Amino acid sequence: MKFNGLTIAVPREIMAGERRVAASPQTVEQCIKQGARVLIESAAGEKSFFHDEDYIRVGAEVLNDAEEVYRNADLIIKVKEPQLNEELGKHEVDLMPENCILISFLHPANPANHEMVKMLADRGITSFTLDSIPRISRAQHLDTLTSMSTVAGYKSVITAAHNLSRFVPMMPTTAGVLQPAQFLVVGVGVAGLQAIATAKRLGAKVKSLDIRPEANEQAKSLGVEPIPFELPEGMGVGEGGYAKSLTEEWYEKERELLTPHIEESDAVILAALIPGEVAPLLVTKNMVDKMKKGSVITDISIDQGGNCELSRRGEEYDYNGVFISGLLNIPAYLPVDASKLFAQNTYNYLNYLIEDGKLKFDLNDEVIQESLVTRNNKVVHEGTLKAMKLK
Repeated sequence: MKFNGLTIAVPREIMAGERRVAASPQTVEQCIKQGARVLIESAAGEKSFFHDEDYIRVGAEVLNDAEEVYRNADLIIKVKEPQLNEELGKHEVDLMPENCILISFLHPANPANHEMVKMLADRGITSFTLDSIPRISRAQHLDTLTSMSTVAGYKSVITAAHNLSRFVPMMPTTAGVLQPAQFLVVGVGVAGLQAIATAKRLGAKVKSLDIRPEANEQAKSLGVEPIPFELPEGMGVGEGGYAKSLTEEWYEKERELLTPHIEESDAVILAALIPGEVAPLLVTKNMVDKMKKGSVITDISIDQGGNCELSRRGEEYDYNGVFISGLLNIPAYLPVDASKLFAQNTYNYLNYLIEDGKLKFDLNDEVIQESLVTRNNKVVHEGTLKAMKLK
C-alpha cells in the first residue's frame, strides 16, 4: 500500500484568521485505506465544519496535545507556513521531529518567511511548498495553488465591493442613473481571471493588465479589453506560461502605464505573481496618492510580499480615503469549499510523492524539483535562494 507504515499528522492551524484544514474526513479515509496512520489535532477542522467525530469515524486518531501530534509524525501536512505557537511558547518548526517531511504553503521566497525556512533546513526537515507546483497538464490534479487562487480571485472582488463607497453595477434610480464602478485587475492568472468574472457578474466595468499575451487573450474571452503593454518577444513569459520577472526598467514602464488607469479606478485587484519569487512592486505610494477618495485596493499577492507599496501584511486600513486590504489567506474566508479543494489536491500530491511509505526522490521530475524547499539541511528552492541573494 502506498502509505504503509507512514504516520501523517494534521495539526490545527494557528495563523490568525486561518479557518482551513489540510485534510478532510474524506481524504483522511483515503490515506488510512492506503495504510497510513493519521493523527488529527482536536478541533483542527472545526472552522471548516469538519468535526472531531467525523475524523474518528473514518479511523483517524484525534489528539488534544499539539506537541504529541507533531512528535509522532513522519509527514506533516499544513495549510500555512509554520510560525510561533504563542500558547505553547514554541515555534511550530521546533515541534517537528528532525528529518520529518513537511508539505504546506510555505511562500519561501517571501522575506518574512526566510528565517522559518532556515529553521526547517537546520532541523533537517524535507519540506515542499504547494505554491511552486508547476502549472503543467500532468500536475493539474495536484495544483493546490490554482484551486486556492480561484477562491482568492472570487473573494477579493467580494471584499472590494464590501468596502467600496458606491454601487458596483449601473443603478437606475428616480434621481438619475448611477454609472457602474470601474474595476482594474492587474495580473490575469487564475485568481485574476476569477476576479474579472466575478466583477463582471456584479455589473462592474472591468479593465485588466498582464505581461503575457496568452493571459490577455483569456481576459478578452471574458469580455474585457486588456490594457496594451507590449514587451519584446519572449520577455515576461516563463515555463508553463507563468509570468517571468522583468527588469526594473520594464517594471517602471509598467507602473507608468498603470498610473492613469489606477487614478480612474474605483477598485483595484492586484494579483500579479512570479512563481516562487517575491511579488513585483507595481503600485507605488505616489500612484495611490492620485486615486479617488472612497476607492479600494485588494492586494491578493500579499502572501508573497504584495504588489502595492502601501499594503500591510494581514491588515486592512484607510490611507487618505483609499481602503487598502492586505488580508492574508483570502481563501480562509470561504473555509468549507477551500478546505475541500485543498484537501483533495494535497491528497493527490501525497499520492504523487509517496510510494511504499517513502518519498520518491526523482530530482529530474520538475514537480518535485520546483516544489522542494529544504533537503539535507540545505535550502534548495531556486526562488528562495534568489530572494535571499544566495544565488
